[in-house]
Amino acid sequence: AALVLLALAFSFATAYDPSPLQDFCVDLNDTTSAVFVNGKFCKDPKLVKAEDFFFSGLDKVGNTSNKEGSAVNLVNVDKLGGLNTLGISLARIDFAPYGLNPPHTHPRGTELLVVLEGTLNVGFVTSNTDNRLFTKVLNVGDVFVFPIGLIHFQQNIGNTPAVAISGLSSQNPGVITIANAVFGSNPPISTDVLSKAFQIDANLVKYLQSQF
Repeated sequence: AALVLLALAFSFATAYDPSPLQDFCVDLNDTTSAVFVNGKFCKDPKLVKAEDFFFSGLDKVGNTSNKEGSAVNLVNVDKLGGLNTLGISLARIDFAPYGLNPPHTHPRGTELLVVLEGTLNVGFVTSNTDNRLFTKVLNVGDVFVFPIGLIHFQQNIGNTPAVAISGLSSQNPGVITIANAVFGSNPPISTDVLSKAFQIDANLVKYLQSQF
């Protein structure tokens, strides 16, 4: 009995997305419900269609005409209801020449990236206190993994566009872009807090906050 309880506790502790108890649990897409659950409500299996497992559009080039020079097209459970409870999602990442997908983290998913076009410099940083940087230059066909929750980035180091596809181990991995969260929070984090945390002048903090 003790072993059974231990096994159950371990399975719950390591599960980030709801585990399926049937073949599928297509998102009902009920926007009127006031109930919040860790996952989505299931559509009646008898009403499920092939379209519930289908998404079109990853062949389209993303708009990279922004400050970072990158665009992410994430296919998660909100876009593809058939992903519900399956613990997986997908993203296309487009890069302008020398474009950057800035340092960010996925709080609920590990990311596995494969380069389809171009050359990328990628990396992630381990947690405190080591803060060790693992970085690698990737070419077409190369694969790199970013462990769950760790800050990571991808940058196109070529003078031509680049494209990558990422698989993520969650139906809704989430994303926290570090600069946006720190300097673009609403309401803003105290200037005193940020100046002490980053050991920079308060005026520089105010300038950085104004950029968001």
